[in-house]
Amino acid sequence: MSALIDSPVRHDLGESTCPPLSLGELVEPAELKDVALGYGTSHGDEELRGLIAAGAGVGADEVLVTVGAIEAMFLLTQATCAPGDRVALVTPCFPPARSVPEGLGARVDLVTSSFDGGYRLPLDALTDALTERTRLVSVASPQNPSGVRFTDDEMRALLAAVADRAPGAVVLVDETYRESTYGDGPVPPSAAALSARVVTCSSLSKAHGAPGLRLGWLTTTDADLSARLREAKFVTTIACSTLDELLAVHLLRQRAAILAPRARRLERALAELSAWAQDQPVEIVRPDGGAICCLRLPADRFPDDAVAGFYARLATLETRVAPGSWFGEHDRVFRVGFGHLAPHDFSAALDRLATALTTALAG
Repeated sequence: MSALIDSPVRHDLGESTCPPLSLGELVEPAELKDVALGYGTSHGDEELRGLIAAGAGVGADEVLVTVGAIEAMFLLTQATCAPGDRVALVTPCFPPARSVPEGLGARVDLVTSSFDGGYRLPLDALTDALTERTRLVSVASPQNPSGVRFTDDEMRALLAAVADRAPGAVVLVDETYRESTYGDGPVPPSAAALSARVVTCSSLSKAHGAPGLRLGWLTTTDADLSARLREAKFVTTIACSTLDELLAVHLLRQRAAILAPRARRLERALAELSAWAQDQPVEIVRPDGGAICCLRLPADRFPDDAVAGFYARLATLETRVAPGSWFGEHDRVFRVGFGHLAPHDFSAALDRLATALTTALAG
């Protein structure tokens, strides 16, 4: 999976971000010349935490700035799970959501959401997976790879089930794509303030187009857990980069102006992808947010060897999608990113995707 950043291709539909911002869009170079490159604080810059908190509906002291959302996942698992404890994880998922708890010695109970079910929250199966040894329940909304967002009713039902079946567990809601909307649609509220049991994580990598800052955060309204997470950060990465935090402040001060044109661009790209899919031998689950969605090669048209042929042909066309196996799915499901490429390049990439489908069917 490291090929996503280590091995570029001409037409990359595997990329999951919006177009990257440039430094000049955030700050004038003269503003950086006097920045002191000392340690920041383990908690994170005060103004930055305030800006994050305002978007999540919590207090600034309930935000911990992290090195990307992946550090947030690591710190939370480290703080809540001892080796042998159980983690209930809804899949398909962002791969570190599974590899991090497994690497820390937790037992991961996989709960599968399905393409046929529209990747809705599988509440009954998730409830059955909960035990008194469950210490962490991990979901994403909008989900990676599908872009499906769980409803408020689904989240409330999940919290009720956890309180009943796994009273010692916290619920991690990965909200990395929450602010990535379409057109004039409003940004949905965060789950951060729903319950003291809820911890959210997010970052500037996806919706905001700043993965190079490596800047994320988590929120919790549980004061004791917050203190443990802050201590865990101090004994691992100590603090985030002061320069990254400064640039993140400049970005979030301009949050609305940065996100609005991206939302319009995503709306146009999703409309193009949806229209394209209607004329192709594929199935699609429409996303609720984010720059990604899932398509599927139907089993009645693509036997397994044709699936392999599809990916092989894509490689010859210098085009990439994200295969389902990256996320815990069958490879006949693949993720398409529709937010990263410029409009002309996105159309060209879809043409090549259509060529690979035609070749796979003929083969």
